[in-house]
Amino acid sequence: MQKGSPKKPIRKPQHQPKPGIEKKMSPRPIYDDPSRPATNKLQGKIALITGGDSGIGRAVAILFAKEGANIAIAYLNEHVDAKETKLVIEKTYFSQFLLIPGDLGREKHCRDTVRKVIREYGRIDILVNNAGVHYENKDLLDIKTAQLQKTFDTNILSFFWITQAALPHMREGSCIINTSSVTAYRGSPALMDYAATKGAIVSFTRSLASNLIKKGIRVNGVAPGPVWTPLIPSTMPAKKTAEHGSDAPMQRAGEPVEIAPCYLFLASEDASYISGQFLHPNGGEIVNG
Repeated sequence: MQKGSPKKPIRKPQHQPKPGIEKKMSPRPIYDDPSRPATNKLQGKIALITGGDSGIGRAVAILFAKEGANIAIAYLNEHVDAKETKLVIEKTYFSQFLLIPGDLGREKHCRDTVRKVIREYGRIDILVNNAGVHYENKDLLDIKTAQLQKTFDTNILSFFWITQAALPHMREGSCIINTSSVTAYRGSPALMDYAATKGAIVSFTRSLASNLIKKGIRVNGVAPGPVWTPLIPSTMPAKKTAEHGSDAPMQRAGEPVEIAPCYLFLASEDASYISGQFLHPNGGEIVNG
């Protein structure tokens, strides 16, 4: 879509309270591709995925399970979505699965989350820091301190806290994958605090990659563009939700199933010579970095 062209509705307007429930979205996000054959790239691995109940996190959890990993997901309180993800993984891909609800914006809960994973599985091979929130504000003056604190606690401080707790249980050959956003590279006038945290994730990822390289632990990230997840109808006005993704070069939002393979690539031995880098599934938008 060329600059200046009007946005076009690509789904019906809809809105729901935070944090959003995937089961209530219309159309439902696509999180799995049953026709895609499994290749056992993660056979026997243990993966902890934050925000894994729905959206991108759900698609990653399901794909990792399909590839042979045992899964733990940390999520806030979206129990309906989390249980559906658990059912898909246990019934379709026969992987072990652990649900850990709670607020990842609290340091103690982050550390408790890792303790529960270690108690269940004994180690962590793949850590996916993916949980996030955002709030729309037209003016910087509208961003209150409480919102700012919540955004930073969830979107970047949780990444530090979870990673600090997990690292003693990660061995050579393990990997960390952090979810950033296209907004880290080009900003967002209505998501200033969110974009700031996503930029911080890029710097954190690059710095941690350098810090851990001698330990044989790779650190990379994924910076998606617009994706159809519960974050959208629970954050944006109904009219804007209907247009979400229409201004991307491909004129649509991505589906979670289209984003998850980036995480699989970075988690597998296919990416054994890659660290400190970001993949950009964003519908064709050119960014640097």
